[in-house]
Amino acid sequence: MKFYFLASGSKGNATLVVSGSTKILIDFGMTKKRMVELLSKTPFTLDQMDACFFTHEHADHGAGKDFIPLENRYASSKAFDVLPEHALHHGDVLPLGNLTITVFPLSHDAKDPLGFIIDDGKESLVYITDTGYISQNNIALCTNKTYYLLESNHNVRMLLQTNRSQDLKVRILGDSGHLSNEDSAYYFSKMKGPNTQAVYLAHISEEANTPQLALETFQKVLQKLHISTTNLLIQPTHQYDVVEGGKD
Repeated sequence: MKFYFLASGSKGNATLVVSGSTKILIDFGMTKKRMVELLSKTPFTLDQMDACFFTHEHADHGAGKDFIPLENRYASSKAFDVLPEHALHHGDVLPLGNLTITVFPLSHDAKDPLGFIIDDGKESLVYITDTGYISQNNIALCTNKTYYLLESNHNVRMLLQTNRSQDLKVRILGDSGHLSNEDSAYYFSKMKGPNTQAVYLAHISEEANTPQLALETFQKVLQKLHISTTNLLIQPTHQYDVVEGGKD
């Protein structure tokens, strides 16, 4: 399995996952022009995509939905118009080419936010972004996978010091908001297993976080919990730079 985190953050999100001849996008939260620019940094083009799976309807995840043909669009029917057979439901396990996609609910202020496990029979990628917490059921479901894309949105102190409104701060910190660095690292510590090779830190706030701070927080939390990082890659994703992962 090979993947490309094309963009991750409040200005737009998109990920490309490839296994053999199967190519899928997760989210399309940008203009078509920007998506084409980002895909030009990979060996693939937009018209080669077999499907796009949407986590939720917020513009930074779904703004480009209309550039995906209806027959290739997968989402909750509460979020977008989709063909009945492509409407995603909690607990779905969908075969698509070389991949199997498992769907589970997240907790965000959206109509039906979703997380995914993408599996190609050899490796697996857990995809969790835009959630205020991760339930015990989801922790169990997502334990001991190969790779994780996990939201690490903010440092609480930095968030509270921003000029954002108090209502927005409360929203971000709430159960339907976003994961802090500390919470993200804690949840990861519960899911990491002997098969886990890497965790990619996603949706890093440009005002209330930094990639280096997110990375350092993960390292400190795992060290405090006596979890070895010797054979573990911890890598921040970026809003503007493509981050590659997995194996060809």
